[in-house]
Amino acid sequence: MSTQGGYATPVRWGSAMENALYGPGGFYVRPDGPGPAGHFRTSVHASGLYAGAVARLLRWVDAQLGHPAELDLVDVGAGRAELLAGVLAALPAEVAARVRPYAVERAERPPGLDARICWVAAPPERTTGLLFANEWLDNVPLDVAEDGRYVLVAPDGTESPGGPLDGADLAWLERWWPGGGRAEIGRARDEAWAAAVASLERGLAVAVDYAHTRDARPPYGTLTGFRGGREVPPVPDGSCDVTAHVALDACAGPDSVLLTQREALTALGVSGARPPLSLASADPAGYVRGLASAGEAAELTSRTGLGAFGWLVQPVGIPAWTGEDAQAR
Repeated sequence: MSTQGGYATPVRWGSAMENALYGPGGFYVRPDGPGPAGHFRTSVHASGLYAGAVARLLRWVDAQLGHPAELDLVDVGAGRAELLAGVLAALPAEVAARVRPYAVERAERPPGLDARICWVAAPPERTTGLLFANEWLDNVPLDVAEDGRYVLVAPDGTESPGGPLDGADLAWLERWWPGGGRAEIGRARDEAWAAAVASLERGLAVAVDYAHTRDARPPYGTLTGFRGGREVPPVPDGSCDVTAHVALDACAGPDSVLLTQREALTALGVSGARPPLSLASADPAGYVRGLASAGEAAELTSRTGLGAFGWLVQPVGIPAWTGEDAQAR
């Protein structure tokens, strides 16, 4: 058996993902290469409108908190901190001056990063503000089950049956993914999200991800890989991203709200409406900019694309944000 990937015998998928993504030379921690943006395109990379929407949400949180002297913005799974940079640029100067931005990543701090951004390996404790996790939970390692047993995987992606499920994982499946067959055990994601939310003293926690709910779990699971902008088999050897959609309903804590990205971004002022044709003659350059913005907004809110992502919105010590509050526009 090859020892590629750091282990010589088949292991559970959770251990394989941990090693492939975050172990020595892992996909997310190696210093060379283009970073996550070179392999897949998230909403952050699709358009600056996304960062602008998050900036508006942060301002809503700021108002609910009474405009504190220090306003925390914690980006969990920050990549190269592209979202933080975009939000800081979109905020009014007075608000930006009060923001304490944290990029939470297990990789090393990239060179040339804005000095205002604090680079940390875990969410800081007792923060007050907005904790935002865009496509983080889908990379929290998880085990896979099939017909009541764990699925094992070798570094080359070859699967084999493992031992019977333990009590906690079996209970999670019975509650959140019933029906037998192949399933992805999201208990580790529930725990990771609960720990992230617990770091907030007051504010709002938001997780955005590929998602499904109990009434529509995929019958064969969603585990897959990405490399160089293409979907590839999920081989856990560190050469590609290994990801699975998130059971956001299982992660949800008290007073949480589940929205689609289309619903959330529309409430935050992202619109795919084309500019009026009259603008083409009155301000041709403005019309072209308006068309470009409408196209980007349409991609972010597409019902069959990024707009179908789930938003899990969980308040801590402030009112819930439901996507209907006019202050967030």
